[in-house]
Amino acid sequence: MKSLSIAIAVAAVTLAAPASSFAQETKTARGTVSIVADDSLTIKMPGNQLKFAVDAKTTVEVVGGGTRTREAQQAGQPGPKLTAVLKVGQPVTVTYTEANGVMHASSVRAIASLGAGAAAGAGRENAPKTMNGMVNVVSPTELILSGSGGVTSTFTFSIDGSTKVIGTGAGTAAAAAGGKIPVTDLVKRGDRVSVTYHQMGSTLHAAEIRVTGKGAAK
Repeated sequence: MKSLSIAIAVAAVTLAAPASSFAQETKTARGTVSIVADDSLTIKMPGNQLKFAVDAKTTVEVVGGGTRTREAQQAGQPGPKLTAVLKVGQPVTVTYTEANGVMHASSVRAIASLGAGAAAGAGRENAPKTMNGMVNVVSPTELILSGSGGVTSTFTFSIDGSTKVIGTGAGTAAAAAGGKIPVTDLVKRGDRVSVTYHQMGSTLHAAEIRVTGKGAAK
């Protein structure tokens, strides 16, 4: 069975986020779904519960996502509601940002169990990892990074339409481009970045690229 990424339909109006929100640090949390609504998700962790806001920008990776999406589209909706694809008790990994006291889920990934950290049927057997370094090469499909802290090796990450770029001015640039902008317009050789990624077999897939420092202009 395949685990597919789907867009969530919400009834609330989606407001444009201020440009400063794109500079917020991306975090991850893993837990079990305790409450699920069309516009929010609460997960239970050891000794704590976290509530996340969910909107049309949130992507959800679940087994059977393609079927649910087709059913929603046949009903005239852009995508299924969160309550249709996630249930109480489902282990998940949530990637999120926090601003003004609100935690916004940018992605929710169903996993097989909290211990294994594997997405059901997705082949992503590890929890999200982070690597910091300097950009050597960037293209629409690939990012090559040199490690930091004395690490001399280079690391190659795949990039696709689901990869998010976070950095000062990214929101303004994306808005000016109608919501879509090539990664090469936001990330340049020499930039210092923090890459959140998943290992998919022998491929490192970049889920998010956070620009922490711009390289010297050339």
